[in-house]
Amino acid sequence: MKRIKRIWRRIKRTFIVLFIAQLLYIVALKWINPPITITQLVSLIEEHGLEKEYVSLGQMSVNAGLAVIAAEDQLFPDHNGFDWKSIQKALDYNQRKPGRVRGGSTISQQTAKNVFLWQGRSWIRKGLETYFTFMIEKIWGKKRILEVYLNVAETGKGIFGIEKAAQTYFGKSAKDLSQSQAAAIAAALPNPKKYSVKPMSAYVSARSKKIVQQMNFLRPDRDIQAIIGGK
Repeated sequence: MKRIKRIWRRIKRTFIVLFIAQLLYIVALKWINPPITITQLVSLIEEHGLEKEYVSLGQMSVNAGLAVIAAEDQLFPDHNGFDWKSIQKALDYNQRKPGRVRGGSTISQQTAKNVFLWQGRSWIRKGLETYFTFMIEKIWGKKRILEVYLNVAETGKGIFGIEKAAQTYFGKSAKDLSQSQAAAIAAALPNPKKYSVKPMSAYVSARSKKIVQQMNFLRPDRDIQAIIGGK
């Protein structure tokens, strides 16, 4: 019985230490960039390579942030990390067509997954994603979430972040990305290993044109402008 109590105390202490450690890590990442993510490690293990270069939101063209908001999460300035209507639509779609999978993740959820977790669709991962999404919304705020997302998102085989994507595909820095170039990078985000920006696949070409239309529609929005740094 004493042995069981000792084991239980150790488990509790370990849990408390891990909880404090992850909380401190979340707080630290409000100001420092993630050194490496699980997805980036996997890219190295699978021999896809790892190319990344972190830049601040101010060092990116406003088109970069606007493009991913237009493509991935148009309600990003307004929700608390979760777009419940999109999530419910995705669940309904997946029930009707179990052979296909549609996601309803916000930029906040994708950032939480990319920084703290692994790729996959298990309920454990989804539960952890919910926790980390809640925490970064409370601690980081929208600007930092968007900045981190644009720096850690996989944008091609072994390529991570908007800066490396801009350099690789267009031979320029992220701060110089045009509207159509930013839209092309955003168009590939659902599956950057499958959808090619250069040479541009038919999917990316078609989707990027729709993203540009949405960018033009969303650009005057004051809440979006406050996040992406436009005037």
